Amino acid sequence: MNPSLLRKVLDEAHELKKLYKEKPVPISPKPLDGVSVSMIFEKRSTRTRVSSETGLYKLGAHGLFLSSQDIQLGVNETIKDTSNVLTRFNDIILARVYKNETIVALEEGAPGKVINALCNLYHPLQTLADLQTLEEKWGKGGVAGKTLAWVGDGNNVIHDLMLGFLFLGGSVRIATPPGYECNAGVVKTCQDFLGPDKAANLYFTTDASEAVKGADVVVTDTWVSMGEEDMYKKKVAEFAGYQVTEKLLSGANDGALFMHCLPRHQEEVDDEVFYGPRSIVFDEAENRMWTVMATVLGMRGLSVCGAK
Repeated sequence: MNPSLLRKVLDEAHELKKLYKEKPVPISPKPLDGVSVSMIFEKRSTRTRVSSETGLYKLGAHGLFLSSQDIQLGVNETIKDTSNVLTRFNDIILARVYKNETIVALEEGAPGKVINALCNLYHPLQTLADLQTLEEKWGKGGVAGKTLAWVGDGNNVIHDLMLGFLFLGGSVRIATPPGYECNAGVVKTCQDFLGPDKAANLYFTTDASEAVKGADVVVTDTWVSMGEEDMYKKKVAEFAGYQVTEKLLSGANDGALFMHCLPRHQEEVDDEVFYGPRSIVFDEAENRMWTVMATVLGMRGLSVCGAK
C-alpha cells in the first residue's frame, strides 16, 4: 500500500457506500459477475467473513469459504503451489492466516491476486475501514493534522493503522506495556516514510495517559488475540492501567472519538466509553464491507463509475 493507492481505495469505498445506500434496488448488471474468490480462513472470524461474503455477493462475485478443515494449507503441497492451483479456478485469493510468511508464499504463487485479510503482522482491511470511518466524521482529507492515540498491544492492527494514518498526514502516539511494543521492522518503515523532518509525528510511550494527550481519536484492540488464550491472565495483569475510560479520555481533545475493531472485552474499554457518544465502533465494523468491496474492484481494474 502507498499513499496514492490508499487514497484511491478510500475514495472508492466512500462512493460504494453512497451508491448502495441511496439505490432502492441492487445495482444491475453487477460489476463482478462471474468473478470468484477463494477465501482462506485459518483463523475464524465474524466481521471478515460476513463483510467479505456479503460484499462479494453485492458486486456479483462468488466467495468460496475455505477453512482449515476444508483445505490443508501447506501440508501436502507447498503454499505457493496451492495458490497457483487456486488461481487457475478463482480470480482472487483472500486469506486470513496466522503468519505473514503464509501471505508471502501465497503471493509468490499468485502475484497480484492475494488480499491479506489478516496475519500476525498486518491487518490492512481493518485499517481501510478505520480510515473510511474517520473520514466520514472529519471529511475527505480530514486525517491530515489530526492525532491518533493507540492504547494497548503493539499488534497487527496498529501496524497498518499507524502507517495508513501517517500516509494521510496525521500523527500517531502509541502506548504499549513494556514487552508489547510494535514490530521494529514496521516501525522503521513508518520512520523511513516520515523522514527526519516529520519524525515527531510518531511517538512511543508506556504511559497510556501520555499517549492520549491532544488526541483526536483513541483506539484500542483485543489484548488477548486468537491463539493466545493461555496468556489471558498474564496479559490482563500486565495491561493494568490501559483500560480506556472517560477518565483516561479526559486528556484527549474535546470531541475525541473512540474506536475498537472488535470483538471487545470489558477490560479493554468500559461500557461508558464503548456505548457512549464518542464511540464509532459500529460504523467502523460496517465499513469493513465497503472497503473490501473497493479493494476487490480495484484488483479487477474496476470502479463504481462503471457500475452505475
